Amino acid sequence: MAHEQKNIMVVLSSPSGVGKTTLTKKIQQKYKSFKISVSHTTRTPRSNEVNGVDYNFVSKDEFEDLIKKKKFYEYAKIFENYYGTLKEEVDSLILKYDLIFDIDWQGTKQIKSQNIKYKIITFFVLPPSKQVLFDRLSNRDMKDKLIASERMKDFYKDVQHWVDYDFVVINDNLNECYDEISQLIDFSLKPQNKKIHYNKKRISDHVDKLIN
Repeated sequence: MAHEQKNIMVVLSSPSGVGKTTLTKKIQQKYKSFKISVSHTTRTPRSNEVNGVDYNFVSKDEFEDLIKKKKFYEYAKIFENYYGTLKEEVDSLILKYDLIFDIDWQGTKQIKSQNIKYKIITFFVLPPSKQVLFDRLSNRDMKDKLIASERMKDFYKDVQHWVDYDFVVINDNLNECYDEISQLIDFSLKPQNKKIHYNKKRISDHVDKLIN
């Protein structure tokens, strides 16, 4: 993904279980100019996760010490666990690479509120339906469907933040969703192009179906 301007930051957010982590990995694998910003978290690693690759897993005390020292560009507490993006790591990587962030709406809001000199493109990813999302959550490395039900409670709050993003996509088919995101990134990086206008009413109608 070659371009003439300074390196960029691409943010992917979604309610839990929609697929933003998989999408970020696909973008990084396809475009060698991208590196994934690896967040710090206090949650326990899942069985398939590697420290330093999927997340930097730290204790609650370590994380709160970093908060006190103002080391994060953004952080949030989600499902009783902290997640955050370390300033030092971002500032080092952005000099050489485009960065892609897998963070929630709270983190996105914090990053956008800071005086960061790099171009930021934000995406919000929606599920095709509530049932599909519940099935995806139930099939993850979780103890039982009770945890999936707890995630669904937060879904109704999280999904309403779609209006704060540059682009909103629906992850019905992973490859098609990935292609759409890639095209939108390419489009946004062309100086001659104005901000793309997509069918906002279609997204609004879809969100209404998700939350009602």
